[in-house]
Order: sequence, then C-alpha cells, then structure tokens
Amino acid sequence: MKDKLIYFLELTGFTWFIPLVKLGTGDSPKGQLQDLAKMVGVPLFAIVVFLLLWHMGAAKIITSLGQVPGPTQVWEQTTVLVDEHYEEREREQAFIERQEKRNAIKLEKNPDADVTIRPYTGKETFFDQILTSLATVFVGFLLASVIAIPIGIVAGLSNTLYSAINPLIQIFKPVSPLAWLPIVTMVVSALYVSDNPLFAKSFVTSAITVMLCSLWPTLINTAVGVSSIDKDLINVARVLRLNYLTTIYKVVIPASIPMIFTGLRISLGIGWMVLIAAEMLAQNPGLGKFVWDEFQNGSSESLSRIMVAVLTIGIVGFILDRITLSFQKFFSYDKNATIR
Repeated sequence: MKDKLIYFLELTGFTWFIPLVKLGTGDSPKGQLQDLAKMVGVPLFAIVVFLLLWHMGAAKIITSLGQVPGPTQVWEQTTVLVDEHYEEREREQAFIERQEKRNAIKLEKNPDADVTIRPYTGKETFFDQILTSLATVFVGFLLASVIAIPIGIVAGLSNTLYSAINPLIQIFKPVSPLAWLPIVTMVVSALYVSDNPLFAKSFVTSAITVMLCSLWPTLINTAVGVSSIDKDLINVARVLRLNYLTTIYKVVIPASIPMIFTGLRISLGIGWMVLIAAEMLAQNPGLGKFVWDEFQNGSSESLSRIMVAVLTIGIVGFILDRITLSFQKFFSYDKNATIR
C-alpha cells in the first residue's frame, strides 16, 4: 500500500508528501524529517521571503491608480472575485427558476403550449474566464501536438526532410503572437462563416494563434529525439522486417518519449503564455480579456485584480506543467528515470 501511494505521489508530481508517507509508516524519522524540511520547508521559506519583499516593495511604489497592491490587497480582491462568482451563479439559478415557473403556469393552462428555457446571458465571472482560457489553450495545444509530433518523427528519421523543413522552422519559430493574430483574424473571418457557429470566432482565433506559436518546440524536440535513437534499435527493426509504422510504434516512439514530452512541456508553457496576449487582442472571454478589461477600467481595485490574474496565470501554468510531467512519467518505459 505504501509503495503504491508513493508511486502515485511521484506520478502526480506531489513528491513533497513522500517524506510524510514514509514517516507515518515507520521509516527512519530523522532522515524523513530532513527530507521533509528540504522538500517542503525550503520552498515555504522562499515563498515567505518573497511575500515579505513584495509587501515592503509595494508600499514604496505609487502609480496613477494608487499604491501598488501588496499581498493583503490581492488576497482581499481574491475573496471579492470568489463572492462575485457565487452571486452570479445565484442570479443564474434565479433566472432559470423564474422561467420554469412561467412555463409551469403556461403548461397548466395549455398542456400543448410551446415552452423554452432561454440561456442565462449574464457576465462571465473570473472562474468562468479561467475555464475559457483552459479550453482555448487545450484546443490550441492539441492541434499543435497533432501536427508537430508526426512531422517531427518523420523529420527525425529523414535527414533530407529535416534539411528541407528546418529553414521554415527557424523562420516561423520566433514570430510573436502579436504578428500572427491579425493574419489569423482575417483568415478566420473569411473562412469561418456560419449563421450558427459551434465556436465563437474569438475562441477560434485565439486557439489557432496558440497553435502557431506552440508547435515548434514539440516539433524540434521530437525530431532531435528521434534522430538521437541508437542506430542498433533501427537495425534490429530492419532485421525483424518490421514495417515502417510498426517500427515507429514499437521502436521510435518509446525510445524518444523523453524528448517528445520535453517539447510538449515547453510548448504548453509557451501556449499558455501566448494565450493571454491573444485573448487581449481577440477579446476572447478568458483571463487575457479580464486583465485588459481591468486595465481599461482604471479603478482603485484594478491593480489588485490584475495581480490576482497574474498569480492565477502562474499557478495554472505550474499545474499544467505538473500534469504534463505526470503523463511523461506514466508513459515512460524507464520508471526509475529522474524526470524534472
């Protein structure tokens, strides 16, 4: 049971709880306490120091909107955003209940009456915007992975193909999302025409921009990982007369998984960073739009609310990286390898 729990903690990235598990199961208390202090105490100490420096530095900086918010003001606005979310959900529930009551009265008078429930069109809360951003970055990252991994595998196996696409990679890799966005916006507006679209144009524009900016690390790392495979493995596949697809599935992908996931982690981080800028300009109702709206609002609480968004972006980015790391550990054939 202990080994399974430790494996789960390693898989999910919560390695700082492992000393607690070992301590509670009778392992060397002194050694486990030292490990616990190193894995938990040191990061907590760094966070406390950061908060103190932030508190002292914020008090000395005055902007046109007032003093730069410290940790206390940011926490207060966090609670305000949470309260706003629940208040909006209560209004939505009341809106639905009013319609249900009216429909019940209509059906009571006329059982054949045509009744509908109109969707609630109130403002999106901060948590709704987080979910929108997550959905957007997931779609963009998924599209980038579907394109980059196959091309990277084929390019890694063929020096000729890699030489052909490498100039294109080097040209488009450093292009900013701010440069891609106007082009993507015009293309989406021209091609994505529908009276009842499945997704909003702002969502599609943001997702494609994320895709264009995040596919390059995965493509490059996949190609490098595949080209670095021990040639003996490829020769064994030839001796066994494995076909091309079987060789890729049985030999190439397992041997290059570490590099593929390294590219995926970098791509996801870039995609999450790019998304905020894309949402600001495309006005996709996510965290980027929240930051832009608060900046335009210019109220005394705007800076604090923007800081809440900044910390949320960082925390969500960290969680996304941990999730990708967990998948890497799960799919890796070498379970004892150290993955950072």
